Amino acid sequence: MTVRKGAIRPSAVRQYHGERLKDEVYRQMFRLEASRPGSELDLAIVLLRAWIALGSEPEMSESREWLKKICPICLLMIEARQPASDTGQPGIH
Repeated sequence: MTVRKGAIRPSAVRQYHGERLKDEVYRQMFRLEASRPGSELDLAIVLLRAWIALGSEPEMSESREWLKKICPICLLMIEARQPASDTGQPGIH
């Protein structure tokens, strides 16, 4: 059996997918910092997509650890952009 040129191993594909998810999370964080309309929801969606994608891949433990570190930061950013409610807690209505 011969290996085709340009063939990509499944682990390389998963690693590439993990890097793309990281890039998208950072991109949405920058959009939120720039006060772009809808950026709170966009960041929340990309975080959810990353959790789902990385949670199902046992080989992606390094990316999951990164996500565990970055999620609290992202959540604080999202909450800081939400108007304060009557309860005094940001983002809870």
